[in-house]
Amino acid sequence: MIMKIKLDNATILSKSIDLISELVTEVKIKINEFGLSITAIDPANVAMVSLKIPKKAFSEFESGNESLGVNLDSLKRILKRSGGQLVLERKENLLYIQMDDRIRRNFVLSLINIESEDKEIPNLEYSARVELKSQDLIDCVEDCAVVADACSFIVKDEKFVIEAKGLNSTRTEFSSDEANINAETCKARYSLEYLQKFVKASKLTDKTILNFANDHPLKMDVRTESMELSYILAPRVETED
Repeated sequence: MIMKIKLDNATILSKSIDLISELVTEVKIKINEFGLSITAIDPANVAMVSLKIPKKAFSEFESGNESLGVNLDSLKRILKRSGGQLVLERKENLLYIQMDDRIRRNFVLSLINIESEDKEIPNLEYSARVELKSQDLIDCVEDCAVVADACSFIVKDEKFVIEAKGLNSTRTEFSSDEANINAETCKARYSLEYLQKFVKASKLTDKTILNFANDHPLKMDVRTESMELSYILAPRVETED
């Protein structure tokens, strides 16, 4: 079966690939009856990213089960040239990329062989779910990065707190008026180097969802009508002075 898929808005894929390339250099793009998906783990085994673009987001979709190994830097550079419609078509070991805006342009990307097991985002148990304005989260993470290399997510007394402590410190508190907090009392600490990469995805939507628990991995979800981007981040478990 020929693989041919078409997006009327190339930006969906272009921005997603740009974000994923912050963590990994090559991925398997899976295309099947559900749509397009990518799941990858960063080289340090600290973070995981998952992208899902459902079949309904495509204006044309012909594909069996496909697995496309791609170098993300190469694909990112090509997709940054796109503006309007985007058509992806596989022919043997090549991916043909057609762009239609004012004129029709064509690129050909060589697919690569990636020897790795297929991955899935794990089903983890969480005691806290916080949905907050994306801009608030972005600001908090940037505040924390000014004073430390890790920050804590805390739920206590029905409030959500983001704080960081080094020689200097910062703390931001959210009540139920500013965030949707469904959580038990808990605290977990995470690397700001990774969080700064994650929150770039928050710019795609008004709200970001955080799931965490005591000294437990963080799951961060960014959802739009046409895609879902999820991140998993291992906690920093260490004693604080």
